[in-house]
Amino acid sequence: AEKSWEIFDNHLRQTPPLNEGKLGFYYKEHEILPPLPVGFHRYVLNNLTSHGLDGVIEQEVDEFDAPSEVRALIEGQFLSMRAHVERVGILLPPKRLVVTGGASSNECILAVVASIFGCDVHTIPRPDSAPLGAALRAAHGWMCYEKGSFVPIRFLYDGKLEKTSLCSKLSVHAGDPILTSKYALVMRKRVEIED
Repeated sequence: AEKSWEIFDNHLRQTPPLNEGKLGFYYKEHEILPPLPVGFHRYVLNNLTSHGLDGVIEQEVDEFDAPSEVRALIEGQFLSMRAHVERVGILLPPKRLVVTGGASSNECILAVVASIFGCDVHTIPRPDSAPLGAALRAAHGWMCYEKGSFVPIRFLYDGKLEKTSLCSKLSVHAGDPILTSKYALVMRKRVEIED
């Protein structure tokens, strides 16, 4: 996107959700999950319908046009996150997601997140919220360890939000449930390709 957020956003806006079946896997370094080789891997899902994956055939391609590349990058990252969340047994859709970090100020990206996860997306109106998100995950992990079982993360902040940096605001409403279910199909195909 020529190192421009404006061009990036324009590319994202001009491509339809689900990217006409175009999926991308972008790995500059080895990843633990998924175990794909380093590189950029692009696929087009042919015969994709909203009725299931029967007859859907993935075809690897060398490249996408720039707008499709942008959407494939964003959708791919969040489809991967959703797949990994489901693998560990977290029920979807969640009540809400709190998104932190630099991209949390990008409404185009947040709209994709809301559609893929099927829930409202909240952000923290403060700079450098990514370290706060990491600290919350660490505190939550420690709380679960101390308890010896899973503890809902809300117990970290119940009744304390207004007095802390955890105060979040609704940024994007949940996406269309039909679109979210279509993303679920694409996610399942993505997992098949990963495996």
